[in-house]
Order: sequence, then structure tokens, then C-alpha cells
Amino acid sequence: MLQQQQAECPVDTAHSGYAQLAADVLAMAKRAGATAADIVVADGDTFSVQVRVGAVDRLTKAREKRLGLRLFAGHRSATTSTSDFSRASLEHLVAETYALAKAVVEDPVSGLPDPSQMAPDRPDLDLHDETTLDAESQIDWAKRGEAAALTADPRITNSEGAEFDSSSGRVVLANSHGFIGEYRSSSFSLSVSPIATEPETGAMQRDAWYEVQRKFHKLSSAESIGREAARRTLRRLGARKTTTQRVPVVFDQETAGSLLSNLCSAVSGYGLYKRASFLLDQLGHTIASDLITVFDDGRMAGGLGSRPFDGEGLATRKNTIVERGVLKSYLLDTYSGKKLGLASTGNASRSVGESPSVGPTNFYLVPGTKSSEDIIGTVKSGLYVTELIGFGINMVTGDYSRGACGFWIENGELTYPVEEITIAGNLKQMFKDIELVGSDLVFRGRIASPTVKVAEMMVAGN
Repeated sequence: MLQQQQAECPVDTAHSGYAQLAADVLAMAKRAGATAADIVVADGDTFSVQVRVGAVDRLTKAREKRLGLRLFAGHRSATTSTSDFSRASLEHLVAETYALAKAVVEDPVSGLPDPSQMAPDRPDLDLHDETTLDAESQIDWAKRGEAAALTADPRITNSEGAEFDSSSGRVVLANSHGFIGEYRSSSFSLSVSPIATEPETGAMQRDAWYEVQRKFHKLSSAESIGREAARRTLRRLGARKTTTQRVPVVFDQETAGSLLSNLCSAVSGYGLYKRASFLLDQLGHTIASDLITVFDDGRMAGGLGSRPFDGEGLATRKNTIVERGVLKSYLLDTYSGKKLGLASTGNASRSVGESPSVGPTNFYLVPGTKSSEDIIGTVKSGLYVTELIGFGINMVTGDYSRGACGFWIENGELTYPVEEITIAGNLKQMFKDIELVGSDLVFRGRIASPTVKVAEMMVAGN
């Protein structure tokens, strides 16, 4: 009976004990015959509330903990996960994972990074906020944001809702090289999505605005976010089509961020070694205007993508991806780097229960000196894009075609909203044709860009 009680006794899973938990599981893996292993332990609290027309429409609150295990049997590997931290469950997980690893096809490139590459430091990047909000406070934030939008103008007649989300958690990563590291992080966000109606025609438009911050006190007021959402929605009333023509195109912050996301995908190691990127074999080549400098900075204090080490335990860093138009680096983890004959850039991204892949940290276009108004002012006749629709992008060729909404520019001024149009070009040329870069860089995610102006694109309408 005593032996059975010991077998079922849970491993210490208090926050201070996650390091010991990881060490215990790695020891189990070694005893099972694994040649190498790594483990991710994550726990945290999440809260999400959506209100619609003043009433709570959806509310979720959860506390979760999960453990992800990757075991190697030579050059074979398998990855599993569990939320049951009892010793018996973990021993079963190890045995099952090792059996799976032995059954898969051998991959000579697989394996942990070299021990010498493990992150030597654990800088505090100011990623966690100790602020705790009760449910009523978070519901109130969502209600206030939506109410500010609904009362901003009589033409705001309805709402698709407002959503407040918060999270706080911890990640521990350890491997059989002896590496162990952990960090805590948090986030707070509010989004508001109002609907406006044109009184004369009854035509409706929707838009939204949002903000995300690591620290609660840095979040703009609910009212200001709601009012901005209303402003963006109202300005779309009276939208019309335009004729098909080739004109300059100005991308606002959000849509320029989408362009930068396309670049991020094109420099990802996995797309490159599969020969599925238009930037294959372009290191050292000019791929963009000399106004374009792009960094990926995993050590940015308070950054939404910052972390002291990547999903394999390598130190994150500030990588220069593009420098004055010249491609300087890809984004790589250990596996994709080996496939390409290059070293990891510290960009291994990891979900619990998944093998590492490549992901950005804080991937951004260095801002210029022009305001968005100054950039619009340089356009005699053209398009200002505020929303992109669909995903008509061929990452192998760079061919680009997407639905768009925005505003027509005449003589340097926004004149009327436009919709039901398509913009088309090729990303290889579009990046080279960027004529101006704005000064309005703001991070609302891991990928961010200021306003940019592309010299000319095809705009298809009537």
C-alpha cells in the first residue's frame, strides 16, 4: 500500500518547484533510454469577456498548467504533452513518448542545439505586471469601451461587441544539456467593434480599434479606445468603388504591418529550406528600397514578443534582417538552420506539446521621419489602405492580390472612402518601390510597421 501511495504522489508543482519537476522528468527520460530530451512547463491565468450592446455575451476564466516533452532516440524524436503532473502519469508519458520516438523515421538533422549555444544569461525584460484585476473590473472595461463608441455619434447604431482580455503566466524550459530557464509574462488588451449606419441610405459600415500592452497601466483608457473605434467606423460611411488604374498606394500602420508579416514569412527558415519563399538564396542581395531597415529584437524591454531565451534555450537577440534594403539574415531555429547550413538566430518558437518552429520576436520596420499626413500629402491621386481582405499571396513567386478598403487620395487629401476594390502587385517589386516610411511605429503585436508608401500598384475597381 505504501508503494502505491508513493507512486501516485504528485511531483512538486508549486512555482518554485517547476525546476525540480523538469529535472525529475528529464531523469525519467534518461532512465527510459532517451539520448536527449527537453521539456516545457507552462502555467497561467487567462480571462476574456465580450460584451455586446451593454450585456455580457461571453465570459471565460481559466487557470491552466501543461507540460510538453520532446524525447530523442538517436536521430528519432517524438513530442507529447499532459496536464496531469502526478508521478505515475509522468512516468507513463515518458515511456509512451520514448516508444513513439523509436517508431518514427530517422532524421539526421534532428537533435538539441549544441550545449555551448545555451543562453548564458537571464535578463529581466520587464514582461510581467503584478496587477490583478477582478472579473467586475474587466467587464467594466469592456462595457465602458463599447459605451464610448455607441455614444460618440448618433450614426453609431449597433455593435459587434467589445472584448477585454488579460493573461498572466510562467514558462519553464529545461533540457538534458543541463539548461534550465524560466520567465513570467502578462498582457492586457481591449478591442471595440462598432457599426455605423448612413441615415439617408441605411448603408452600414463596421470597423474596430484595439490596444495590447504588457502592463495594465500603459493601456489607454477604455473611452479613448472606444472613441477611436467609432471614428474609424464613421469615416467609412458613404464608401464607393473606384475605377481600375495604376496609382501610388499608402498602407496605414495596420496594413503595412501585414506587408511586414509577408516579409517575415518569406525569411522564415522552414519556408526557405522547403524552397517555398521568393527570398530563397537572396542573402546579401538588395530586396527592398534603401529606406527599409528591419530588425527582430527579442530583448526589447516590455516587448510583446520579448523573452530572455527562445524555445530551445538559446539566447534571444537583436537580429538585423534587412539593412538599407539589403537582406542580412533569415529567421532560423536549430533545425531549419542545419537544413540551410546556417546557425540558429535564436528564433525557435515553441508551444507546449509541439516541436520548435521558427517565429518572430519583435519584428519591425525602423520608422522614418514623415508623419502619415505628410506621406498622404505627397500623393496627387492614389489609395490609402486601411483594411486588407483575403489572402491572395503566392509566397513562392511573391505575386500579391488582396481585397482592400480605404480612402481615395486627391491632391494630398483623403477625399472619400472606397471599398470592394483589389490591389495587386508582386512583393519583390513592392518592397523595392517603397518611397516613404512614416514615423508612426506602434506595437500592437509581435510584428509592427509605420505607414509606408509604395510608388505604384494596380488598383482594380469598376
